[in-house]
Amino acid sequence: MEQDIPGTTIFDGAQALKGYALNRMCFSFNDKANRDAFRADEEGYMRQYGLNPQQAEAIRKRDVLGLIAAGGNVYYLAKFAGILGLDVQDLGAAQTGMTKDEFKARLVRQNEQPARLAA
Repeated sequence: MEQDIPGTTIFDGAQALKGYALNRMCFSFNDKANRDAFRADEEGYMRQYGLNPQQAEAIRKRDVLGLIAAGGNVYYLAKFAGILGLDVQDLGAAQTGMTKDEFKARLVRQNEQPARLAA
């Protein structure tokens, strides 16, 4: 059953296939040598992994929502974000159109539980 969540790209099998090259490239950033190679020649590195034009343009623009739409999985994209000095909260903020501080405050509010009565 497919869910429609307005403004959200659902990461399903079709998205996984679409984003395979992008996610494979981002996974490669686990190794420092690969991060350094990307920084030295982004275009060549993207060609090495066979990114499609949509994926490559989103990488060039540092467009997180574009990367997600192009099949990127947030857990793999976090590897790319690390190169830019960003973390998963930065990605969440970008995905929701909030600042990082607004996104963090939202997470805290969602995690708050009702105060327990003292016994």
